[in-house]
Amino acid sequence: MRSEHLETGAREVLGSYIGQKLKFFVAKVNLKEQSRLGFNYLRPLQVAFESPKFMLPIRLGTVNADGPQELFVYALTRKGRVETTNYRTVKLPTDLNLPVSIRERFGDFYRAMFSEQVRKHRMSTVFLEYAWDMNWCDPCAADPLSADELRGLGVFWLQGGKGRGQAADVFVTRLHVRYDAQHFSDDLVFQETGDRSNFQARYILHHAWAGESKCPAATDYARTVAQRQQEERTNLADLTGWRDRNPIKPVREKKWWEW
Repeated sequence: MRSEHLETGAREVLGSYIGQKLKFFVAKVNLKEQSRLGFNYLRPLQVAFESPKFMLPIRLGTVNADGPQELFVYALTRKGRVETTNYRTVKLPTDLNLPVSIRERFGDFYRAMFSEQVRKHRMSTVFLEYAWDMNWCDPCAADPLSADELRGLGVFWLQGGKGRGQAADVFVTRLHVRYDAQHFSDDLVFQETGDRSNFQARYILHHAWAGESKCPAATDYARTVAQRQQEERTNLADLTGWRDRNPIKPVREKKWWEW
């Protein structure tokens, strides 16, 4: 933390935390030793503590920030989904048809989509990206976390079982928030709900038939493909704010004399 920012911004924030009798944890990292171990990123630090407050102090990170901060919150609970109580928790848009072309640049799409959602909600919202019951998987992007993995993440209440699908009382929530001091003046406060409904942000890519079509139904098919591809382009623009980028040529409907 730079000294000039300590004088101008940290006093009020630190004073607030001290007044609440919160404790500070400081870790000093030797980057040279870190690189010698062959790691490109810092490994997580795991700290265990008990507190009556289910909250995350984010204001301290805004004191010397050069811009908005990106935060992912993974919560593992017994009952169900976790949400914020002092800010709106909103699901990301999901289950929408998108152009096949985004497959090769899905990372760019997702970052642009999230930035557009932040803009639309005026950077005042916490977004739900993922919520899943670890006892089953249908469908999901990967296998549920194993019992050993869950224990390693701090799920102390898990009893028995070493395989997957043995965690009936473990629910995972992933929240994503972009914040700064102007839009998030309070720390994040959470609550555990009884909602165990599964959710994940999913996007659908349809591959149109590109081979020869001679059957009578091909005309109707070409028409529906063209309509769907228009819908895909509209969805992409609405989600990301991209306009006229990499336009997709719709399947041309054959004229009557071409059949």
